Amino acid sequence: MSTTNRDPLRTRLAELIEEHRALDEAIHRLAEGPFVDQVRLTRLKKRKLLLKDAISRLESRLIPDLNA
Repeated sequence: MSTTNRDPLRTRLAELIEEHRALDEAIHRLAEGPFVDQVRLTRLKKRKLLLKDAISRLESRLIPDLNA
């Protein structure tokens, strides 16, 4: 994959990482509150897991082929 093709992937990866961090902070704030909305907490955790998977896929696409 050429460098030009990787730039949009790197940009998207940075966006996903930032969203993952924001969700992590939101989950911690929600969990520390006096009244925990379990449904919302579960949804946020699922979204965070989906983001983690997407981040992993993008990172693997950015690793250069060793056979080249």
